[in-house]
Amino acid sequence: MDILDLGILSGSDIVVIAFVVLVILVLFAGIKTVPQGFRYTVERFGRYTRTLEPGLNLIVPFIDKIGARMNVMEQVLDVPTQEVITRDNASVSADAVAFYQVLNAAQAAYQVADLENAILNLTMTNIRSVMGSMDLDELLSNRDTINDKLLKVVDEAANPWGIKITRVEIKDIQPPKDLVDAMARQMKAEREKRALVLEAEGARNAQILRAEGAKQSAILQAEGQREAAFRDAEARERLAEAEAKATRVVSEAIASGDVQAINYFVAQKYTEALGDIGSAPNSKVVLMPIEASALIGSLGGIGAIAREVFGDAAAQPARPAPRTRTSTPQAGTTPQPASVIFPAPPRNEDPA
Repeated sequence: MDILDLGILSGSDIVVIAFVVLVILVLFAGIKTVPQGFRYTVERFGRYTRTLEPGLNLIVPFIDKIGARMNVMEQVLDVPTQEVITRDNASVSADAVAFYQVLNAAQAAYQVADLENAILNLTMTNIRSVMGSMDLDELLSNRDTINDKLLKVVDEAANPWGIKITRVEIKDIQPPKDLVDAMARQMKAEREKRALVLEAEGARNAQILRAEGAKQSAILQAEGQREAAFRDAEARERLAEAEAKATRVVSEAIASGDVQAINYFVAQKYTEALGDIGSAPNSKVVLMPIEASALIGSLGGIGAIAREVFGDAAAQPARPAPRTRTSTPQAGTTPQPASVIFPAPPRNEDPA
């Protein structure tokens, strides 16, 4: 066999080679690989038959074909800013963001056209309806309530499309500038009112506390005065009892025939009175219209009592009291009272 015979293939060989190539092409046409996070729909002659899951899948070549490639991961949709009129006729601008996920690829592919546009318009319409049914103050302070209402309404509307709306969040609410200024003034006035109310309540509480303190102080002072008066009365009562007891003892001594007891008692009272007069802080020289002999007699009585009590050792002859000179007042002058000069106490001399 020469070279020409080797280069020429027979008809059967060409058919085999063509069949092998055809089989390879058919296999490539029937094998489909679906990435994770996607779902592919299969159409046979334009009709949906099944959904391909992620991984390696086989379809009938040239009969079945891939219809829609649906992303089943959670996706975010930015809702543009739009004007909303509230229930109290305040115009505000609001924008939002929506998160959704395809749960049924066939419904999402064949139940609605342009899925993202449908979700966007559905969200915008419900934002206007939900926010338009609320007052401005309620709108600005209840964003969580607005988000919950929007999520519920939009999710129910998108459910036939095989879509799950996971969340709807209001990003920003912008009232007009003049309305913002009015709200700022209102807030300032409200805070000033609250500050005045708190200040007035503080002053009232302070006055109440001061009044209660004064009341308690007066009560305690009155109780102290009452206690002091009671103790003073008790002291005077005991002093009177002691004085009565002393008087009774002296009376009993007099009744029993002891005359010196009355002399001692009178002399003691006399000297105590003179001592009180002499110790007064407003006078150093005592001038009294009293006979000096009375005082000397009283001191003599005390000496006699002392001799009887302590014996003869204490009875020493007393020195004569110095006489006082009494000058005769001249004509036209006022007579002055005589000066009382206390005699020196007797000295006790040692008998030895």
